[in-house]
Amino acid sequence: MGRARLFGAVLAFLTLCQATALAGPALLFEATTGKVLYSEDPDNQWHPASLTKIMTAYVTFEAIKEGKITLDSKLVCSEAANKEPPSKIGLPIGAEMSVEFGLKALIVKSANDVAVMLAEAVGGSIEGFVARMNATARKLGMTRTNFTNPNGLPAPDQVTTARDLAKLARAVVRDFPQYAEWWAMPVIQVGKIKLASHNGLLRTFEGADGLKTGFICDSGFNVVASATRDGTRLMAVVLGEPTPNDRSLRAASLLEHGFQHYGWKTFFNATDIDNMPIAETAKGVVSIRTSVLSWDCGHRPRGVLKAQALKSRAARAKARQKRKEKGTTEASAEPPANAGEKTASGAKPAAKAPAADSAKSGEKSNGAPPAKPAAAKKPAPPTTAAAAKTEKPKSINASN
Repeated sequence: MGRARLFGAVLAFLTLCQATALAGPALLFEATTGKVLYSEDPDNQWHPASLTKIMTAYVTFEAIKEGKITLDSKLVCSEAANKEPPSKIGLPIGAEMSVEFGLKALIVKSANDVAVMLAEAVGGSIEGFVARMNATARKLGMTRTNFTNPNGLPAPDQVTTARDLAKLARAVVRDFPQYAEWWAMPVIQVGKIKLASHNGLLRTFEGADGLKTGFICDSGFNVVASATRDGTRLMAVVLGEPTPNDRSLRAASLLEHGFQHYGWKTFFNATDIDNMPIAETAKGVVSIRTSVLSWDCGHRPRGVLKAQALKSRAARAKARQKRKEKGTTEASAEPPANAGEKTASGAKPAAKAPAADSAKSGEKSNGAPPAKPAAAKKPAPPTTAAAAKTEKPKSINASN
């Protein structure tokens, strides 16, 4: 066993040991036989998000096989397709692309607009295509699945399970092996732009060869991951992880665990995704929006919140300083008290008269002549707003 595989085995073991009750549904199985190697709440209903597009691709593959369309047929961007939110290719209304490129964009880029274009081309309308999706789900034994749109955008009634997704993933690689390389493409080229797959395992996990990721706030981060080593193909379904990294780590850990222990896990194991009994405790769909660590779902990391608070405090301190400086400037523009004023007789105030005595100059007391003023002392400079202006303002600590 190479070092990489040994490290992977240890990592898989540690990760599985750290699993908590908050983990979403998961299922690990062998693709050819369907034998289950690990399962956790496989029949709890979940929002599939863009894993829906695996069914969209399957139904389109069927239409090609039936001769209704070809890979060279043109898809036209309708108004409905143009209005779909990202991820998308972003074609203008009336623009065209081939079915082949549309399928690649659907699988790799997870393009919501292309899913609608395929649905309209194959089903005649979105409603007609969705009806075909649900009929195909029944045919494949996906008993706890319901589709309401072709791309997985949020919808209360769009639900599935880890087991049903396992059945779909197994069917798409079994029934349409000619398209296997599309599920393993890490990027596609659109003109001069390269669009990367959201499936990080295609770039980091040994033997990874598909299939698809999905994410909406209510479902968390989902993936159906596939890998092949020494002729054995395993698939892992992981639903409801809080981050893309957690999604990839859990899927990689399950796959690595399966490869390391495949022999003894399958030797006496007769359980597969078809005959495994449905647990009586299987639950209906729930939303995990509050535990998803994504900006789109309202999550704000503590570091970001702290930085925003510091920025706000600094802005308020700066505003206070500006108001203080403005008040100082206005005060300095006013003349000092009595400066340049004339007395009632029109004479100028006595030179160097202290400001405190200026009101008494020229006054008489009971008709007596005014006393001779004492020798004038040099008065202290008056405390005026102009003098206050020269004081050095307190500094503002930007780190507060």
